[in-house]
Amino acid sequence: MASAPRTGAAVPDFVLPGGVLTGDTFERRDYALSRHRGRPLVLAFYPGDDTAVCTKQLCSYSSGLEQFREQDAEVWAISPQDVDSHERFARRHDLRMPLLADTDRAVARSLGIAAPGIGLRRAVFLIGPDGTLHWKHVALLGATFQGLDTLTRRLADMAHS
Repeated sequence: MASAPRTGAAVPDFVLPGGVLTGDTFERRDYALSRHRGRPLVLAFYPGDDTAVCTKQLCSYSSGLEQFREQDAEVWAISPQDVDSHERFARRHDLRMPLLADTDRAVARSLGIAAPGIGLRRAVFLIGPDGTLHWKHVALLGATFQGLDTLTRRLADMAHS
């Protein structure tokens, strides 16, 4: 398994299919890390759609999107489920951030968070406008997640560094 990039290092580029719920439409497209330069990005990896902790985590981030926007940041949530599963999940819980499908876990492996049995470890990576890693948290068990306050505080710290 690859190791996660170190703070200050470039995050490996990737392209994943995904979609975002906008109004009543689930807009599908490919998301490329390299095309997101210029703004901070929160990559939130979660083990599965419609699981208890993942649902609580993503509902929290979705309801806090305005706080992320105040930091000029976007949030992408990534799991091994396919885009059809993500669409059902987004509609069921009114999730308003892009949900990306890492079905072969290639991105999780490249970031050192692939895990046998569960697919991937719950993890958050804060990527700066230049594409470098500024902060990460990789859960050992995944029963908890990094909250909105922690992430927005880390984004504010990144803006002032």
